[in-house]
Amino acid sequence: MLAGRKIVLGVTGGISAYKAIEVSRRLVDAGAHVVPVLTEGAQRFVGATTFSALASEPVQTSLWDEASPIPHTRLGQEADLIVVCPATARLIGSYRAGISDDLLTASLLATRAPVLICPAMHTEMWEHPAVEDNLRVLAARGVHIVPPESGRLAGGDIGHGRLAAPAVVVSHVEQLLGPGDLTNMRLLITAGGTREAIDPVRVITNRSSGKQGYALAEAARARGGEVTLVSTVDRPVAPGIEVVPVASAADMENAVMPRAQNMDVIIMAAAVADFRPAATADHKIKKEHGMDSIVLERTHDFLVDLGAQKPPGQVLVGFAAETENLIAGARAKLERKNLDLIVANDVSAAGVGFEHDTNRVSILNIDGTMCEVPMADKRVVADAILDEIVGCAVHGQQNRSKS
Repeated sequence: MLAGRKIVLGVTGGISAYKAIEVSRRLVDAGAHVVPVLTEGAQRFVGATTFSALASEPVQTSLWDEASPIPHTRLGQEADLIVVCPATARLIGSYRAGISDDLLTASLLATRAPVLICPAMHTEMWEHPAVEDNLRVLAARGVHIVPPESGRLAGGDIGHGRLAAPAVVVSHVEQLLGPGDLTNMRLLITAGGTREAIDPVRVITNRSSGKQGYALAEAARARGGEVTLVSTVDRPVAPGIEVVPVASAADMENAVMPRAQNMDVIIMAAAVADFRPAATADHKIKKEHGMDSIVLERTHDFLVDLGAQKPPGQVLVGFAAETENLIAGARAKLERKNLDLIVANDVSAAGVGFEHDTNRVSILNIDGTMCEVPMADKRVVADAILDEIVGCAVHGQQNRSKS
């Protein structure tokens, strides 16, 4: 998503400047070329050596002692995005007024790239009319703002003004620099393994961690999609994603089916149980009483219903986690369940599927084509799957326009 994009990361003199280190690391991990610019105040809180070690270039701090005679012009012209994290009240005021008294403010005035500022300050400062007015003016000029959070502040106070979490900042960066090819599209994504109750304590489940489903949700959100995530696991999620918690296959069906007709894309990444106990005890079964057997019954495969009731233009994606006959089995499911795409992976292979951070998949299209995605981080795999979905949606729109 961010591969090859040049991001100037401005860091100003606030106590939360230490969080910008994590922002820098996450951006580099996502493939961005990060150029750190620290103000004099920032260097009172964090060391330039740390940023130089973790970013893509050494830290720049001054208008006067860099290799380039006009560093602010170079930075402003070459940047795909300038992020100021944290942005103090002083930086916000100077930027609004057009005052360029250091390298960072001069770079902000010298760029035509989008600008993202992440305010952080004490509650009283955040609520001051001057700060509020400055932010309104900047927003009207097209500056993007990541609002601060409520929580523990410097000195032990609790209130509004704490810098947004690094993951939130990076999510905003991805949305600004992403392709935007899912804008105005509604996606429902499922994640995790369902849990089928034996009694109030014990369940039958599977090894799905939900990582691929969450990666799909975050990648779709970064590409502009309106995302609803129906999940059996509790994991951190990017801002702007609606999470619907569920447990069993029946719970998931009850969450998905009423929403299905209003979705442009449905991605069934969850590992939904094929079987559940035929009877569930209403009390914990005591060990000393024993349990000779558990009688199982099939769960309802509501993906079949989604395929049968699919509205025109909707893209329906299934998953096939197999240990043998991977492609043949996936192709049969694709056709039998009236899917548009199916994502197949061999979960018996090393580093693939359940619980891993990596995956290797084959994406089968109903038109007979197949895309192989080699071993990669699940976020990379997620974007490959979304690429195929976008292509499928565009192809469907073209066919509808011809008819």
